Amino acid sequence: MVRITLAAVLAFAVTSLALVQPNNAGARSVGNGQGEQFITGGCVNDADCGSACCANNSQGLGVCSAEAAALQNDKQGCGFVDPKSAATIAAAKAQVAKQGF
Repeated sequence: MVRITLAAVLAFAVTSLALVQPNNAGARSVGNGQGEQFITGGCVNDADCGSACCANNSQGLGVCSAEAAALQNDKQGCGFVDPKSAATIAAAKAQVAKQGF
């Protein structure tokens, strides 16, 4: 019985740590408002995402998500608006310069 409880606790702990992070490959589309960003790419609001769903990853970072997955992995649903959008866009532009594409 103790093993089952310990296994359940460990499974929950691993799941809790599986926070979604924005994929840097989509840095060029962060903040452009053209709906060109792919799912898992970064966003500052819904207008960035092809899915029209920018979800807070619970750490203040926007991640484009399918609406059906907007509450998974600790994401907090569609409609996220990044209060630090200028800094997020600047960081994305720096990432684009670093990547060279």
